[in-house]
Amino acid sequence: MIHYMEFTELQLHPELQKGINEAGYITCMPVQEQVLANAFNGQDLYVQSQTGTGKTAAFLIVIFQRLLSESVINGKKAIIMVPTRELAVQVEEEAKVIGKYLPFKIGSFYGGVGYAQQQQALRDGAQILVGTPGRVLDLNQSGQMNLMDIAFLVIDEADRMFDMGFYPDLRKLIKVVPPADRRQTMLFSATLNAWVKNLAWEYTKTPFEIEIAPETVTVEEVEQVLYHVPSENKMRLLMGIMQRERPESAIIFCNTKRYTEIVAKRMKLNGYDCEFIMGDLPQAKRLKIIDDIKAGKLRFLVATDVAARGLDIEDLSLVVNYDLPNESENYVHRIGRTARAGKTGKAITFASEQDIYELPSIEKYIGKKIPSETAVEELYAEDKSEGVRIHADFYEDRGGGRDKGRRDGRRDGRKPEGRQSGREHERPRNGERRPGEHKSGEHRPAEHLPGGSTEGRREYPPHAPRERRDNQKAPAAQGGSPAQAAQGGEDISKLSFDERMAFYKNKYDQGKGRKQGQPKSGNQQRGKARPGGGQQQAAQPRAGNQRSNTGKAPRENHKEAPRGTQANPPQQASPEPSQKKGILSKIFGIFKKKN
Repeated sequence: MIHYMEFTELQLHPELQKGINEAGYITCMPVQEQVLANAFNGQDLYVQSQTGTGKTAAFLIVIFQRLLSESVINGKKAIIMVPTRELAVQVEEEAKVIGKYLPFKIGSFYGGVGYAQQQQALRDGAQILVGTPGRVLDLNQSGQMNLMDIAFLVIDEADRMFDMGFYPDLRKLIKVVPPADRRQTMLFSATLNAWVKNLAWEYTKTPFEIEIAPETVTVEEVEQVLYHVPSENKMRLLMGIMQRERPESAIIFCNTKRYTEIVAKRMKLNGYDCEFIMGDLPQAKRLKIIDDIKAGKLRFLVATDVAARGLDIEDLSLVVNYDLPNESENYVHRIGRTARAGKTGKAITFASEQDIYELPSIEKYIGKKIPSETAVEELYAEDKSEGVRIHADFYEDRGGGRDKGRRDGRRDGRKPEGRQSGREHERPRNGERRPGEHKSGEHRPAEHLPGGSTEGRREYPPHAPRERRDNQKAPAAQGGSPAQAAQGGEDISKLSFDERMAFYKNKYDQGKGRKQGQPKSGNQQRGKARPGGGQQQAAQPRAGNQRSNTGKAPRENHKEAPRGTQANPPQQASPEPSQKKGILSKIFGIFKKKN
């Protein structure tokens, strides 16, 4: 039988132990036991552990105990750097609970709100400082926050710091705090990468490494299910899942801010108490949503990856990946939210024709194939929002990708207006249309072939991620047998990556607005081989005012064959009628009739 250390065995300061007891902590979780066993002597730490494992309480207890018991650092300060405002608020609240009976004042410092309250906290002598790099750096450079008396430096969720572009600010901050031999540094990260390791070894003194393997959370404690579903049926499938699972609470993850808002509004139209949270949301609204979640007033939340970091929802019963995440690590972060504190949970993932390319890397990262099946009509439920025009109020094309932002030196997640970025590169639109529905005169989307270029045309659907950034290209379908096997009822999870791609190409790509062999629309790329064989002749480039030859056979072809004996051209070389004549085409037509 495994023995878990209890906090009462650590011989902590009585007032600190009193706060720990009232917070409900009895036994140490694995990361807490290792941190507390190695940090009380001032040792620097580098800790790899997932969110929800108790690391926040671990470094807070170390700070409080040392400040209370060591006279040499009495009166010194601790600064805790976090990547998001939500996490700053969460750490501040937990510090106030554990340190309820201690004489230390605690303050949080983050952007998106005014300076007055935070400036007052500094004047009141806040000793435990929790903040985001941007705001802390601003306060320090303006002379309002003195960092020369720091005895503890904690960098929480360091991997997310780098993803959000905080590395330059972190370097600046570390240079203004006391050197490594005059402070204790504790660095925490959910994943291992070269940037985090470099930071640990560059700015710490021989750190002690602690690693809690993420697979114990991902594989053993979360029931995972993946549905292969066309993108236009995602909302109907989500409604079916909500009706079957009947979760007490759930988070639905989307890859873009625009679809985060749209999915939340569609859930509301279907009668669910739901809100959304993302980087562009006003701070007052964000904080209210967080308070409502913690108070149990709000059951369902739609969120982006970064906006959800730091949210601590107790007894979360279901996570839905409405979009397959772009990064393997984000898959671990997402589903781990429903298996915290030793509890089990369920994670359901949608894989459409647009994000299937991310699945192999995710399965490799977690070390297993995710059990999967193809969504069938029986799994769907009525979507009452179908056909309703949804306006995205808060979505703006400010850049920031997956809420990353902060890459251009600006802080608090804002970039100059009009600058595009990362995964959220699609143009904002006033209303949302279901895939396959188009405005009058608007071309249909180009066919999305695996690994094919999307230059010069809109991707389909609007929230589709751009091509993979690495050199891995999705292989094209090799014959019809893999797809036929998949359509014949074979378990999709048992197919190889090539076979899955063939399945998607055959089942989804060819059925979205045209049948195989039907002429392509005007804005689609030409010159590529058709799935059924036969090579089209590449179209010649033309200037904007140059007349297109579409719809008219070349004159020289009529001269070569005797009248009445000319063979009909093959299907692939048939003229491609334009969807709608422009004004220039009409003018040329008038002049041609006169001649």
